[in-house]
Amino acid sequence: MSSSADSAAVRTDGTVTDRLVEANRRYAAAFTDPGMDARPVLKVAVVACMDARLDLHAALGLELGDCHTIRNAGGVVTDDIIRSLTISQRALGTRSVVLIHHTGCGLLNLTEDFRHELAAEVGQRPTWAVEAFKDLDEDVRQSMQRVRTSPFLPHTDDVRGFVFDVTTGLLREIDPQS
Repeated sequence: MSSSADSAAVRTDGTVTDRLVEANRRYAAAFTDPGMDARPVLKVAVVACMDARLDLHAALGLELGDCHTIRNAGGVVTDDIIRSLTISQRALGTRSVVLIHHTGCGLLNLTEDFRHELAAEVGQRPTWAVEAFKDLDEDVRQSMQRVRTSPFLPHTDDVRGFVFDVTTGLLREIDPQS
């Protein structure tokens, strides 16, 4: 298929995805391969919530190529986060882990009842836990502990956890022992 035929096949109904694809075309028109390796320059992996209010690169002063960014609902350390961190450390050289939860997180208002309601609605029980929490600081501590005790992660001496305040933009470090 020629590129003009490819263009004709693109949806034009104005969806958000169409806007994103068009933005990518503009981006690609000026794109130059930076020649980077997949290994993060700062040898750090940042685990954070998927919340759209968190611009991690700007908030942490990071540039393209500086870190691995791993995000999920709540920034909770789940088996899949451990999987990503294991690959990040063992195959791509990271040594430090920064965990970031945030104020006003949607998981503060959920419970495991969400799973049960979902199962009743769709007729199938989710295989995953919601990982909801009531205490941000305690959940950051739990996430730090999950990283520090994982047998798959060889580098657990530099694991630090924070709560990002969505109204001030400031990080507050969480003491792992409190």
